[in-house]
Amino acid sequence: QVHSQESGPGLVKPSQTLSLTCTVSGGSIATDYYYWSWIRQSPGKGWEWMGAIAYSGSTYYSPSLQSRTSISRDTSKNQFTLQLSSVPPEDTAVYYCATDPRVRYVSFDPKEYGYWGQGTQVTVSS
Repeated sequence: QVHSQESGPGLVKPSQTLSLTCTVSGGSIATDYYYWSWIRQSPGKGWEWMGAIAYSGSTYYSPSLQSRTSISRDTSKNQFTLQLSSVPPEDTAVYYCATDPRVRYVSFDPKEYGYWGQGTQVTVSS
C-alpha cells in the first residue's frame, strides 16, 4: 500500500519561494508509479492541479503556473519536491501529493487520483 507525506514550512512570506517535499513509501517513485502530482486546494480557487513528475523523471506543469513551478526528485530518498517561486497571498492553500497506479497519463482531474498524502497547509503572509 502506497503512503505519501508532504512536508515543508507552514508559513511563507510573499515573493519568497515555497518548497515542499513529498516522501513516498510502499513503492518506488522511479519504477512503481506512472505519475506523481502536486495538487492544491484553497477556499477561493477550489482544487487545482499544479504539475507532475513521471517515473522517468519527466515533468509536466499547469500552464497557469508553469513560469513559477519546478518539480524535481531524489530517487535515493524516494522523494520529490515542489518549488513555487514569487508566491503571492493567493497561493495560500493545502498542498497535496497524489498518485494512482491505474492512471497511465498526466491527469489534471483530482478525482482520478486514489492515493493522497494527508496534505500540508501553507499560508503566504507577511
